[in-house]
Amino acid sequence: MMFPPRVVCFSTLMVFAIAVSARCLAGVPMNGLTEAEKRGGWKLLFDGKTTNGWRNYRKDGIGDGWVVEDGVLSRAKGGAGDIITTDQFKYFELSIEYRISKGGNSGIMFHVTEEGGASYHTGPEIQIQDNVDGHDPQKAGWLYQLYQPTKPEWAKKFESQVGFKGIEMDDATRPVGEWNHVYLRISPKQCETAMNGVSYYYFRVGDEEWNKRVAKSKFARWDGFGKAGKGHICLQDHGNLVSFRNIKLRVLGDDGSVADPIDGKLPLKGVPAFPDLKWEGWSAVSEEGKVKPIRPMILTHANDDSNRVFVASQIGMLHVFKNDSAVTKAKLFLDLRSKVQDWAKDNEEGLLGMALHPNYKENGEVYLYYSSSREPRTSIVSRFRTSKDDPNRADADSEEIIMKIPQPFSNHNGGSIAFGHDGYLYIALGDGGGRNDPVQHGQNLKTWMGSVLRIDVNKKEGGRNYAIPDDNPFKDRDDAKPEIFAFGFRNIWRLSVDRKTGTLWVGDVGQDLWEEINIVKPGGNYGWSIRESTHAFNNNPATNKEQPIEPIWEYDHQVGKSITGGIVYRGSRLPELHGKYLYADFVTGKIWALQYDEVAGKVVKNLGIVSGGIPVLAFGEDEAGEVYYLMESATGRGIYKFERTKRSAQKNDKTN
Repeated sequence: MMFPPRVVCFSTLMVFAIAVSARCLAGVPMNGLTEAEKRGGWKLLFDGKTTNGWRNYRKDGIGDGWVVEDGVLSRAKGGAGDIITTDQFKYFELSIEYRISKGGNSGIMFHVTEEGGASYHTGPEIQIQDNVDGHDPQKAGWLYQLYQPTKPEWAKKFESQVGFKGIEMDDATRPVGEWNHVYLRISPKQCETAMNGVSYYYFRVGDEEWNKRVAKSKFARWDGFGKAGKGHICLQDHGNLVSFRNIKLRVLGDDGSVADPIDGKLPLKGVPAFPDLKWEGWSAVSEEGKVKPIRPMILTHANDDSNRVFVASQIGMLHVFKNDSAVTKAKLFLDLRSKVQDWAKDNEEGLLGMALHPNYKENGEVYLYYSSSREPRTSIVSRFRTSKDDPNRADADSEEIIMKIPQPFSNHNGGSIAFGHDGYLYIALGDGGGRNDPVQHGQNLKTWMGSVLRIDVNKKEGGRNYAIPDDNPFKDRDDAKPEIFAFGFRNIWRLSVDRKTGTLWVGDVGQDLWEEINIVKPGGNYGWSIRESTHAFNNNPATNKEQPIEPIWEYDHQVGKSITGGIVYRGSRLPELHGKYLYADFVTGKIWALQYDEVAGKVVKNLGIVSGGIPVLAFGEDEAGEVYYLMESATGRGIYKFERTKRSAQKNDKTN
């Protein structure tokens, strides 16, 4: 790591460099930026052709040992030396890929200044080495002698629920000759390092814990170590062949903020859609005297010309009411609270999906997806029928279980269900939960987990209460579940069908770095858990012949941390939203409108609507195609619609 360079044979290094492909990680342009990165404020620190923007430590030029070839910057021979960026950075994010030689060692330093005798006298270092044949006890991705990978508390919680024991300390590195990705964030709020998409640890430069660790390290002898607050980024010459590419940086604000990746803002705001609505059977206070908010999870319609709205809440209640802003009462359509796991106990369980049969006007069939309280860690897809005596009441005794889906953990249960234009029921599932896809469900076609299923609920065959459509892509594959329509998802939240085109849209929640939006194709592999969005994840090898399909859009975890997939607007009240996919981030409360050209296969615009606020649980659509968004509420006012701002409305009136 930080020791005198060893002499290495240049000819051996060049053979290694030529033998290993410089192919870019899937989905990421070689030494370029994705559309989301461009909008999000990322910049390139390496153009793939020159060493512009770099120089040797305490020198004006750059040593001959650094070579640029085939879009790769390599420390290839002697006479290289540590190199630093010409610019200095205070708060930033760094994204960089490296490839290390057998037994090799290098490092990435930050806040390096040139007052000291060596770069490591001031700059903390992210270790780079071959973890198999390297000789340094500090492994790749560790903050040298300061921080090592730590399992987050949320992961421990889900493991303890089911008695699962996962890996305590991650090694997400890929072997010699393969590319690895390092993410580093230096922020006034929280710093982070991730290896191949797996978050390793968090820290704060200069806080009490940091200072304690520095005092115990060998860096304590240098008074200026880690104290500059601003400095160069440094790539270390440790005498071994090491290569870099796709070096990107985003400058953070003094408050740690980043730009919203948008092309403009729509002058819209959210307002309660049914401000006077009271929910039959629901109380904001539980029997124990605790506040019990309502969580509307699905809003839909019967497509029967009744202009009714159906709402399912996570606790297990379904309500129905007239689609009128002045409506005052939502009638209890179905009460399943005795069967549904309480979301207050397990936040990602409960009543998670509802779909009315395309022929509901004739057959009155309602399909639900819920977590069972009677069979823990089990998701159930059931059919209910509307009462023959009351069109606003379902027959609770009519339940017919269609599927039982075992869940290994209480998180990543998915739960969205929808009927496609083909009349089949689509069921969105997560990978089953835990961290890093611990049982490798994402790429495993032998399990339903991590997939979108497609079944025919109008038929029964093979001892099932459903049939497998003849054109399901894996129906005749021995190594796959026949219900699978597409796979490689982490936790779909939510799924919807474009009422005009029939296109199937999903928002897939990421783990540590990226959120994504996908258009689902039959037989498609969407990458998890060998990828997170367009970026390589962890070190599991690809096992399927189906190459991952790119998401159509992504955003990073400094923009938001948990996507809420939405709906393509096909209403008439707000023409400026027509054809745009409305989606949100649950953590930040931001809402966007994505304009996507399906023919060209590219995003045209990403427009902001709401810049932040209360978390959005889901989106819903009424019979006229108007879209609503749903939020947890202790007052019952959890359904919102979009309206133009006052200035926009006045402008629109003048135009008309």
